[in-house]
Amino acid sequence: MKFRLLIRKLHRTLAPFVLLPLLVTVTTGVTYRLSKDWLGLTRDQVHFLMTIHEGEYLGSTLEPFYVLFNGLGLLWMLATGSVMVWQNLRRSWKSKGQTETSRSEA
Repeated sequence: MKFRLLIRKLHRTLAPFVLLPLLVTVTTGVTYRLSKDWLGLTRDQVHFLMTIHEGEYLGSTLEPFYVLFNGLGLLWMLATGSVMVWQNLRRSWKSKGQTETSRSEA
């Protein structure tokens, strides 16, 4: 029980810090690709989106950290979210199994 609460607390605590950079990355990446493919814009016309997407605006010193923390944040959210989903599924399977067992006994 304590592990489940710890995972939820850590997930909830880090989510606000991970959300904005991931939203920026996803939004600029999708907009870049669709602008080139569907709207026919050139690479030069949409390069500012890739600059934002890759964190180049932070400078050569901070850019690698932005990319690293963005990736680690995504992996953390996926891992803790998966653990929480798995725990909920296990709990629902156990409760479903107990109700079926009690019905068959009655």
